[in-house]
Amino acid sequence: MSLNYEELDFQKTPLGDLMLRRRKILQLGGLDVYEVKLGEHFLMTSLFHEAESQLSLLGLENTEQEELDVVVGGLGLGYTAAAALEDQRVKSLVVIEFLEPVIRWHNQHLVPMGKTLTEDPRCRFVQADFFALSRRVTENFDPESPLKKHHVILLDIDHTPTHVLHQTNSHFYSEEGLRELREHLHRGGVFALWADGSPQESFTNHLRKVFSQAESHHIRFDNPITGGSSEGTVYVARKES
Repeated sequence: MSLNYEELDFQKTPLGDLMLRRRKILQLGGLDVYEVKLGEHFLMTSLFHEAESQLSLLGLENTEQEELDVVVGGLGLGYTAAAALEDQRVKSLVVIEFLEPVIRWHNQHLVPMGKTLTEDPRCRFVQADFFALSRRVTENFDPESPLKKHHVILLDIDHTPTHVLHQTNSHFYSEEGLRELREHLHRGGVFALWADGSPQESFTNHLRKVFSQAESHHIRFDNPITGGSSEGTVYVARKES
């Protein structure tokens, strides 16, 4: 096997073949880049994680509480969770991940943020379906405190609200699904969502039907491979106070 490419893990999952690989980008000085592929789709890369960081920053900056209980939907390579933990107000962080191998990568420190997350006592991983838990409005995302509500919920799983990894996820983005999600938040709590591409005003307006406030943030970040830039959107919605 080439020293410039290494397959770190390969597993069959209910969503398709899951691969974690590491490769060196020679044109970037031999930089190690970690990539995750699910089926035929590239899900994420350590080369671009500004998006995940912005999801946490924008979600948390819209809260005024001195202590925060936070949920992250989708562990991925861990950058959203790691960015959230940089906020010292966060007293608990529950990361919901459907795919067991992804959690194992972090526990075994196979990915860059694994050690950061597993050594922070505020952070816990829960293997579960985020969307199924969201529909259970009488319980929350934290199995250790099922009646507790949360101050911030950050979600980065699907590509967009209309381009989902599994069709059953579509319910979540309906008005009914968002109302179910809202029940898991404290009054004044914040829901933030990452999506590929530029902001869609139609979805911002859709959020406003459920939450008292909603806005979109257009995120652009450098793409060192193409020499250009890539883009995404962070939607931020707040429950009434």
